[in-house]
Amino acid sequence: MIFYFTGTGNSRFAAETVGKALAETPISVNDLMRDTACATGGDYVSETPFVFVSPTYAWRLPRVMEKFVRENTFSGCGDAYFLMTCGDSIGAAGRYLQALCREKGVNFRGVQKIVMPENYIAMFSAPEKAEAQKIIANAESVLKTAAETIRARADFPAQKIGAFDRLYSGAVNTVFYKLFVSAKGFYVTDACVSCGQCVKNCPLNNIKLRNGKPVWGADCTHCMACICHCPKEAIEYKNKSKGQPRYTAEKTLKK
Repeated sequence: MIFYFTGTGNSRFAAETVGKALAETPISVNDLMRDTACATGGDYVSETPFVFVSPTYAWRLPRVMEKFVRENTFSGCGDAYFLMTCGDSIGAAGRYLQALCREKGVNFRGVQKIVMPENYIAMFSAPEKAEAQKIIANAESVLKTAAETIRARADFPAQKIGAFDRLYSGAVNTVFYKLFVSAKGFYVTDACVSCGQCVKNCPLNNIKLRNGKPVWGADCTHCMACICHCPKEAIEYKNKSKGQPRYTAEKTLKK
């Protein structure tokens, strides 16, 4: 059983690639989160391994995805695999995932890093389309190998974790969430056409239209779905996003 959380489509692409290889249809955690009655308390039973696919936020599993795993039950097969998309590194994420699996009573079979195009334009630069396509092509081969490992019920290769990895996934992650993760920096320009795509794509139901313009609530997780899916590029984040490509996997993969 494959679950994925995504903001701009990287993790959906990863989940669908692995799902195709394993003949399984991935389940969108975004959709489960939007339907608050399905977000917690679920009892998921699978005879095949549980595969959790997610972006990397500050060198760890996003807290909204961690909450999903923590507040639902996963039974049947006792194995859990994690695929984490990232622009570069997942730090010491595996240490925290192993502890989470221990808490849930499932067998941690490892985490695989999947390098995908950078999409966190609140802080970094997104690649242009040609470069992004090359990155995705390289990721596809890694995903196929990961699927073979899951099918064989083998462990993913162990992570090499250094002092900086522990620092990034520990103290830096804490500071990042405290200082940066909020909706305060987002705003809409006059290019907005009131299409509502930002409302539709927010996984936390955190955006409402007021007088035809988006208004953000307090539950932002910085997934970049609103800013990157806006068809008019009418949403900005402070001064960081101005002039930057709005990356989504769907647009990049489109011929």
